[in-house]
Amino acid sequence: MQQWRIHAATGRRLATAALAIALMAGVSGCGTDKMKTGSIGRTGSDGAIATLSSGQLRSASARLGKAYAANPDDKATAIKFATVLQMDGNAEQSLAVMRKLAISHPKDRQVLAAYGKALAANGQLEPALDAVRRAQTPEYPDWRLMSAEGAILDQIGQKDEARQLYRRALDLKPDEPSVLSNMGMSYVLEGDLKTAETFLASAARQPGADSRVRQNLALVVGLQGRFDEAERIASQELSPDQARANVAYLRSMLAQQNAWSQLKAQDGKKSAAN
Repeated sequence: MQQWRIHAATGRRLATAALAIALMAGVSGCGTDKMKTGSIGRTGSDGAIATLSSGQLRSASARLGKAYAANPDDKATAIKFATVLQMDGNAEQSLAVMRKLAISHPKDRQVLAAYGKALAANGQLEPALDAVRRAQTPEYPDWRLMSAEGAILDQIGQKDEARQLYRRALDLKPDEPSVLSNMGMSYVLEGDLKTAETFLASAARQPGADSRVRQNLALVVGLQGRFDEAERIASQELSPDQARANVAYLRSMLAQQNAWSQLKAQDGKKSAAN
């Protein structure tokens, strides 16, 4: 089942940061046509991967695995295989596929971008940043790579630099939903849910918006306690049962967060009294 992933933020990051389908969404076709959102996105037919069920992902993984085994140096097959592996929860295997491809294609922008995405999915953010930056060329800047770099910077806490890159990407590609979505998720990480919703609602209105954009919007609406509205948005992409399950999960996570906050507040009062 597709499900929002929630993890508690710390310090000033009051909001729970969650990644619908994956904060790091696929990579495919850079240099020519690549990265899309969520942070590092997909284009073309690969975008459909985000909407596959777990059973469909396993079938796609088996099919692409056979094609990859027959010709591991085929760039398109390797990138698609790595993308499906990551979506199916096999991030380490996905990274292994992309590492091998990067060795074979050390200067290919599309491969470097996909390799950076695989590194980021495994929590190796600094190497991911290096790979994405090496894929960029100043004389022919790629808005997808700018957005991807911004997504990685957001995850290491450099929100100002990340948003600057999103703005530059939007200058090159106005109203691009994947970039608007990344900007929105940047504000989620900061805990500014109102601003996040503004960007995500704008992203969702764009003709090219995909499932991940609308699921991110549903998430932010739900984080503000508007659960019925969140469920309606989620139901546009998921089955009614999946949408209800996601909202129920979000409710339980927020309830836990509130319980811990109350306990902390009580502990603080006791300490002050002693």
